[in-house]
Amino acid sequence: MQTPYLVYLVDDETSLLELLQSYLQNAGFLVRAFQSGAEVLPVLEEPEQPHIWILDIMLPDIDGYELLRLIRGKSDVPIVFISARDQDMDKIIGLELGSDDYLAKPFLPRELVIRVQKLLQRTYEKGGAAVPAPIQASYEDWVTIGPYQISEKGRQVKENGNQIELTTKEFELIVYLLHNQGLALNREQILTAIWGEDYIGSDRAVDDLVKRIRKKMPKFPLETVYGFGYRMTRT
Repeated sequence: MQTPYLVYLVDDETSLLELLQSYLQNAGFLVRAFQSGAEVLPVLEEPEQPHIWILDIMLPDIDGYELLRLIRGKSDVPIVFISARDQDMDKIIGLELGSDDYLAKPFLPRELVIRVQKLLQRTYEKGGAAVPAPIQASYEDWVTIGPYQISEKGRQVKENGNQIELTTKEFELIVYLLHNQGLALNREQILTAIWGEDYIGSDRAVDDLVKRIRKKMPKFPLETVYGFGYRMTRT
């Protein structure tokens, strides 16, 4: 059995990020998602690197151009740019900086999947070569919680050795809970920790996030503190 390709996906639009991640995973890819340039920077120093990057140009902090420069300073893996801005100019600049393909928003998720598949085939499967295995990082911070193994440095969660695909916010909440085991955390505390002090919106976002985690990790010891918030029980 061939090793699946590893895709790193960067976009600050949560709904689009989750949609694209779902399409790519359904196509058989392993996907790690990020919502800002700041999240990507420490990843560039990790021993585990992807087979391909998909970068949004418009990010809230470090734009895709700068990330492309940083990635190209360390690796020649394929890079696909996506953008909703001036299409011709973005495409020209991206290609000049070293991107391999460009897709203008809005686009059909299936089109991105097809382009990624073709780019990976051209890059890694010339002459019928086998799919290269991703570089596996050896992290030393694994924590076992019930059937789950969690690595904060690797930003990975596994169940019985099988990786669970989580969004950035889902993983950040799990880590926040790990750091505060046994404490009852109200929704405002969680909103500030995960979304930041400038977040404007309903605290129902916390409930929705918890619901998604419980669906993906039903045995994770996360309790509802009724009328208050949530608590991860001590293990």
